[in-house]
Amino acid sequence: MSQTVSVPQGLPMERDAGPFDPPRKITRLREARPVSPMLFPDGHEGWLITGYDEVRQLLADTRFSSRQDLGVMHVPYETPGMPAATEPSPQVPGLFIAMDPPDHTRLRRKLTGAFTVKRMKQLEDHIAEVVERQLDAMAQLTPTVDLVKEFALPVPSLVICELLGVPYEDRADFQANSAKFLVKEQELEEKMAAYGALTTYLGNLVAGKRAEPGEDILSDLARQDDLSIEELTGIAFLLLLAGHETTANMLALGTFALLEHPEQLAELRADPELLPGAVEELMRYLSVVDINFRYATEDLELGGETIPAGSTVVVSTLAANHDPRRFENPDTLDIRRNSRGQLTFGHGVHQCLGQQLARIEMRAGFAALLRRFPTLQLAIPADQVKLRTDMNIYGVHELPVTWTTTAP
Repeated sequence: MSQTVSVPQGLPMERDAGPFDPPRKITRLREARPVSPMLFPDGHEGWLITGYDEVRQLLADTRFSSRQDLGVMHVPYETPGMPAATEPSPQVPGLFIAMDPPDHTRLRRKLTGAFTVKRMKQLEDHIAEVVERQLDAMAQLTPTVDLVKEFALPVPSLVICELLGVPYEDRADFQANSAKFLVKEQELEEKMAAYGALTTYLGNLVAGKRAEPGEDILSDLARQDDLSIEELTGIAFLLLLAGHETTANMLALGTFALLEHPEQLAELRADPELLPGAVEELMRYLSVVDINFRYATEDLELGGETIPAGSTVVVSTLAANHDPRRFENPDTLDIRRNSRGQLTFGHGVHQCLGQQLARIEMRAGFAALLRRFPTLQLAIPADQVKLRTDMNIYGVHELPVTWTTTAP
């Protein structure tokens, strides 16, 4: 490869231009060469995709495989306790996010009925009630409070538990193990211990639902004899993890971003009709899931470059969502922007199955929070907010907030 971009310390991950912006090195790279050869810490050559059009094209092309069992996984950043390259991971039954068609198609089709736009719309009133109850409880507390603990994490956790049929009283364990699983810099044994605890719990849960199904998504799946317990466990793991972690971080980080942009917050409070567009813009601007992997199954052309078969390809959703070729002044939060086409939910066959549910939760969450707490503000300086730079889903670990008045 000529003009290889050497990243001896690993892929730049720190949002060093500010808590909401892409790393400066990634931005410069996108401007110079949106499809860039890169060196992984182990010396292996791969590719980094940062341009919007290129990322969208790649995600739509299933020849860029999602299967982690096709080649060696080269970690793009230095991770203590983990080698920079790990052996190919065997396919996990049910984990359709790491599958290609037709296996992916077979499992995803089982779930499309559960997450239709119509079915999600029917949930809107109930989700609004969940939000209001959580804010009722928060309003009874004496500030300062942690918005993550009291609002951002409980709301999507409650909703996904009800949908899947996971007992909410078990949340402390599954939230803790989900968080451990998402830590970047940890011993491989620790990550696998968290994963093992989650899958053991969920395996027992789905086995119980197969014996005595109830009225929930996992029970509906358990009634289908062509799904094994192992597949049911993998599906449950994926839905539970994605169903509470991503939305929780969007609610907390989105609130932080709005509090840091008071003029945008004032506009949103003055005109709630802006909320659907504001949610899309916050997803684009924040891009909480910023890195994905693909593997070239044959020699492929992308952005004028030839990517050889077998290459590990790193996709930066964050960089793509901040590409000025697609979004004008992309590093500016603008709730009036048309952010249609933002790639936070992905694109192509792996586009997020629960995206409508997430949108409903965010619209209900932000609308009620801003209405109920008109004087909401940070309780600490912004530069003291603990960012999740150590996690595979970006956000804030805690968001201490305070207020002087509440509304009914």
